[in-house]
Amino acid sequence: MTHPILKSMRDYADEFIALRRDIHRHPELGLEETRTSALVAERLSEWGYDVHRGIAKTGVVATLTRGSGRRRLGLRADLDALPIREATGRPWQSIHDGIMHACGHDGHTVMLLAAARYLAERGKFSGTLHLIFQPAEEHPGGAKIMIEEGLFERFPCDAVFAMHNMPGIEQGRLVFREGAMMASSDDVTVTLTGRGGHGAMPHRAADPVVAAASIVMALQTIVSRNVDPRMTAVVTVGALVAGRANNVIPDSARMELSVRALDRDVRDLLETRIRSLVEMQAGSFGVQAQVQYKRDYPVLVNTSTETAFACETGVALLGAARVTPHGEALTGSEDFAVMLEHCPGSYLLIGNGAGEESCMVHNPGYDFDDDNVIIGGAYWALLAERYLTD
Repeated sequence: MTHPILKSMRDYADEFIALRRDIHRHPELGLEETRTSALVAERLSEWGYDVHRGIAKTGVVATLTRGSGRRRLGLRADLDALPIREATGRPWQSIHDGIMHACGHDGHTVMLLAAARYLAERGKFSGTLHLIFQPAEEHPGGAKIMIEEGLFERFPCDAVFAMHNMPGIEQGRLVFREGAMMASSDDVTVTLTGRGGHGAMPHRAADPVVAAASIVMALQTIVSRNVDPRMTAVVTVGALVAGRANNVIPDSARMELSVRALDRDVRDLLETRIRSLVEMQAGSFGVQAQVQYKRDYPVLVNTSTETAFACETGVALLGAARVTPHGEALTGSEDFAVMLEHCPGSYLLIGNGAGEESCMVHNPGYDFDDDNVIIGGAYWALLAERYLTD
């Protein structure tokens, strides 16, 4: 039996699918989402929301208060696109060469807008609703910027929720997970400085290339020999740059690492071991090492009460058969994790389609499944009505 909110939301289907495709055609990078944020703000104002612009430059927060309820709810969607050249060939393909919505943030934005219209026109709730349209999820991390500019002081929330589409999961299925759901993400640059020389006389040099090769292999032992096998961690060397000629030993080499963990203590362990291992390995080759360790997004941890509530809402909307209450953790990262460090809440997934037609995010051939616009919008509307009660 179809939930009444899903039936009502279908009245908006054509309008919001067209809006999603319009945003897809006009993608904007992080902190440059001027057209998108203006469009969002204009629609929300038309529907009677109190709209605030300019937080984190292009962010939008819209507030709607009804009744005497004291509860305050935050729902977040992301606005930004990626620096990728689109190859979908769809009629709504990006008009900006080298920029595309390759992660579905256009769909996330429109799902929340669809819910916003329903709640303004037909919603039954008592309390305060804050709709958070966040810039720069991909880079440089708009959640942190919004919080530093007073997001939760200006718009207090008792709980905050967010949703992301996920290819590889059947379209429209909702997936939940209590606790750690997505990994922390840290960026590490290792610079090795040795003494260059002629390739024919390596004994007169201190070779940073050999040191780098040894370090790459040694780094792989951190996860296998220092991290509890029951835990999850990733150390990836994504770049190794050194030298320009086959007969010249260079003075230096540079390595770029991506480091991820699903536990805060493991994250600390990885940093300690990487620093120590790099310095000692470099020293054994007579090479100096400099480690620049940038902590980026933290572990995304869903709180138990809010996750249970979010899952119950999914079952109420779609039925238990289309809900996964205990999904798998992911080693990808998400800056909504920063919001969850300041406010209880939960982050869920909506399936973007399984099988051969499903293209992973951050891929030139990716596109958001428009059938999720109404399902996602209906979910947000129902969650708001259920959470904001007297």
